[in-house]
Amino acid sequence: MSRPEILFPLFAEIAGLPGVGPKSVQQYAKLGVTRLVDLLFLLPGGLVDRRLRDSLVGIDPGQVVTVAVTVGEHYPPRTRGRPYRVHVQGGGVYLELVFFHAKGDWVLRALPPGEIRVISGRIESYDGRLQMPHPDLIVTEEEAQHLDPFEPVYPLTQGLGQRAIARAMAGALLKLPDLSEWLDPALMARHGWPGWAEALKAVHRPEALKSLSYGAPPRQRLAYDELLSHQLALQIARARMRRGKGQASVGDGALRAGAVAAFGYQPTAAQHRVIGEIVEDMGAPERMMRLLQGDVGSGKTWVALMGMLVAAEAGGQGALMAPTEILARQHGAGIARICEEIGVEMVVLTGRDKGAARAAKLAAIADGSARIVIGTHALFQQGVAFHDLRLAVIDEQHRFGVRQRMELTAKAPRGADVLVMTATPIPRTLALAGYGDLDISVLDEKPPGRQPVETRLVSMERYDEVVGRLRAAIEAGQRAYWVCPLVEESDAVPLVAAEERHRALVAALGADNVALVHGQMAPEEKDAAMAAFQAGARRVLVATTVIEVGVDVAEATIMVIEQAESFGLAQLHQLRGRVGRGAGQSFCLLLYAPPLGETARARLDIMRETQDGFRIAEEDLRLRGAGDVLGTAQSGLPRFRIATLDSDAGLMSMARDDARLVMARDPELTSARGKALRTLLYLMERDASVVMMKSG
Repeated sequence: MSRPEILFPLFAEIAGLPGVGPKSVQQYAKLGVTRLVDLLFLLPGGLVDRRLRDSLVGIDPGQVVTVAVTVGEHYPPRTRGRPYRVHVQGGGVYLELVFFHAKGDWVLRALPPGEIRVISGRIESYDGRLQMPHPDLIVTEEEAQHLDPFEPVYPLTQGLGQRAIARAMAGALLKLPDLSEWLDPALMARHGWPGWAEALKAVHRPEALKSLSYGAPPRQRLAYDELLSHQLALQIARARMRRGKGQASVGDGALRAGAVAAFGYQPTAAQHRVIGEIVEDMGAPERMMRLLQGDVGSGKTWVALMGMLVAAEAGGQGALMAPTEILARQHGAGIARICEEIGVEMVVLTGRDKGAARAAKLAAIADGSARIVIGTHALFQQGVAFHDLRLAVIDEQHRFGVRQRMELTAKAPRGADVLVMTATPIPRTLALAGYGDLDISVLDEKPPGRQPVETRLVSMERYDEVVGRLRAAIEAGQRAYWVCPLVEESDAVPLVAAEERHRALVAALGADNVALVHGQMAPEEKDAAMAAFQAGARRVLVATTVIEVGVDVAEATIMVIEQAESFGLAQLHQLRGRVGRGAGQSFCLLLYAPPLGETARARLDIMRETQDGFRIAEEDLRLRGAGDVLGTAQSGLPRFRIATLDSDAGLMSMARDDARLVMARDPELTSARGKALRTLLYLMERDASVVMMKSG
């Protein structure tokens, strides 16, 4: 089934709308507007108050005013380059209208002396006189009666003015089709939401400034439509995955009991709770699709291991995919001892494995003798065949989207449960946006004995003092990270580079004390530097954010983050989490280049105030917005045109509940509301979801 015919006018090109010709089509394209639907969803960012004023007495310069005036004397320029001036009187004051490069006959026609005209524009004060340079509007009193009291302000691009967009928008609004209502009438009544077409007309012809605010019913309704279509698409993907083959994985607990004994620590209450959720999910015939969120050091790897041991107990395999080779090997090293003690064969497969060694590992994965498999994304490429993959764990720093999660389970013909782990605490709204198809578990407790990290803000002006303290610390046997924003010096970005800082610290602390690791190094070099640091052969590791997630050296007690103001809050929190993993008191020094801007200061102050990753994540969302929190390009987050994830958090939760209820009651979307919701999916260009429903 293709797009419904009733939507055809909305997906027509904008050429032919009032004032839209071949040249302006190119200008609209710069705004991402090529079709009517794009134009209609181009919401104004503000309003100009065009209501007629009776008085301008005591007016503050800088305001836009609309007033009826009597036109007085004209003063054309006497010399080239001077402005044309017209004196007018109205609203109880005298005004001077100023025109640069104006054609005299045009000004005379627009403002005939002795006549009354309604003018609108920004008032300025010059040399004690009130002026209005280049009025936005000059109309007769009769024409003024047809002015909208509030004029929307649209985003612009060169060659495209507000009047042109408003004219085209008026034409587009006339073409709105009469679509069946897809929202629940009770929900609309409760929130005072208008119908879809009425909402669009209201935001493009606002009656007051509050009409465009986030809480205004018309804008809220349009944002909800967008969020509902997104959540519905996620639920359709979830339903399709759950309809796919699945199998119950039930273990006898023997391997898990052996692992707890070998581990030597009792799991936390939060770990017990989350493991229970995973065991229950894996024991059901439907596929598990669960997101595990855990703050730095909350023990996610242990939970993942327990899930993989359930798969092994049930006669199958568990696989853990890590985002980097360093992290895959570290996971392997951490789990190897326990696997060895309980007699479970484990292999670590990365892109570096070649020849006979790789062939042996692939054979062990294919014949099922490797019960636990750890690796990078290479695990799910062609040539890797699992004997019976029961649980796929994605340690998800790359934030794979729904499509990748579906491709991953294709490696398990009999159906694999999926556990996605993230070490970055994600605000609930973002979790619902990016992972609305998954159930969510949260590890909100850290293992006992971990001391809080003391965090200090230090100006770069005290660099020599910091290096002196660092020298004393390493002489006392401590280890430290020094993190820089870039790998090598850049003319484009004035940030300190890791290689430059490495040279400076080698000069200050000695070559035997300082190692360097960054993402552009060969894997062997990176491993050697990390190994030297982990073994204590090097006391200081200069690094980029390649060490942000997962690299674990319990003996490291100092984290120096240079130009900390250039990092996001979540990233700073992850980096700080690399220390404080042992018994000793740890420190995090946030080095900044003064003066600090207001937002940067707020971010660094939050780091000093709290170590709660979820609070930090919420503050990051508030200060920077969704795209920057997760990194727009890699976030896997949808790009919304109307909804904003930080302001519409409540709507996102409602949309998810609504979508789940719809899919529970009407999984094929065949009811009257279901058919209307199909139209919404096409309108919001989620056609793939409708196709997915049909293909089952």
